[in-house]
Amino acid sequence: MDIFGVPIQALMGQLMLGIVNGSFYAVLSLGLAIIFGVLKIVNFAHGAFFMLGAFTAFLLAQHLGANYWTTLLVAPLAVALFGMLFEWLFLRRLYGLDPIYGLLLTFSLVLVLEGGFRVAFGSSGQPFATPEALRGTINLGFMILPMYRGFVIVAALLVCLVTWFVIERTALGANLRAATERAELTQAFGINVPRLVTLTYGVGVGLAAFAGVLAAPIFHVNPSMGSSLVIIIFAVVVIGGLGSIMGAIVTGLGLGVVEGFTRVFYSEFSSTIVFLVMVLVLLLRPAGLFGREEG
Repeated sequence: MDIFGVPIQALMGQLMLGIVNGSFYAVLSLGLAIIFGVLKIVNFAHGAFFMLGAFTAFLLAQHLGANYWTTLLVAPLAVALFGMLFEWLFLRRLYGLDPIYGLLLTFSLVLVLEGGFRVAFGSSGQPFATPEALRGTINLGFMILPMYRGFVIVAALLVCLVTWFVIERTALGANLRAATERAELTQAFGINVPRLVTLTYGVGVGLAAFAGVLAAPIFHVNPSMGSSLVIIIFAVVVIGGLGSIMGAIVTGLGLGVVEGFTRVFYSEFSSTIVFLVMVLVLLLRPAGLFGREEG
């Protein structure tokens, strides 16, 4: 059976591939949206933290013999702590200033991290083994799905939903939103706003590192693996609405699927379709699909 002259198996295959890529986009853009929504900082280092998560997992496995499940837990925590230290030492000094200062500082961190790892490991990718329990395939009838890619989809969606629930439905999330909108008033109620902000930055960075560990067995671990994604992630956040948690998740998944179908019908256009969608959305709805118009 064909649809527009394309076998349905090829369409379903690209749909599944798009959902896998969209899962990475959703987790990464979620972290970026949280950081921008709270700190109003354009965190250009988000792709570098993605790479740092993958390299931390690689080093834990290579030098300490850690298995995949340990690295999936430890690497995001380690990178989150590094991000919190970076926020505490440098980034918080820029709050309230022109956003360009935050962008330049985080961009300089990108250069330092990528340059350091390139000197230490070279530009070629380092292989990272797929965990043994996820090495098989699943026959879906219309395609053969590698088990690990299925696991990536489930893990990414689960993390996105838990993060959304914590921010939108718990007292911690309510305090966080209050600190974003009325920092001084929230501080007057005895809530340590600077500590809350540091923790939030750590969560955003940890999400990027978590995506990096998920990506390590699919892509070779290399210093520039985050640079190729960060521009797309910024486009996803803009389309979803700056600072919108649900917007980042839904848009990330949706654009992954759109990108996959574009690869079927006009593959040369697949790398630019995200930016065309961004232009259209900005023309029709400047605040993004899920963003709030400022009155």
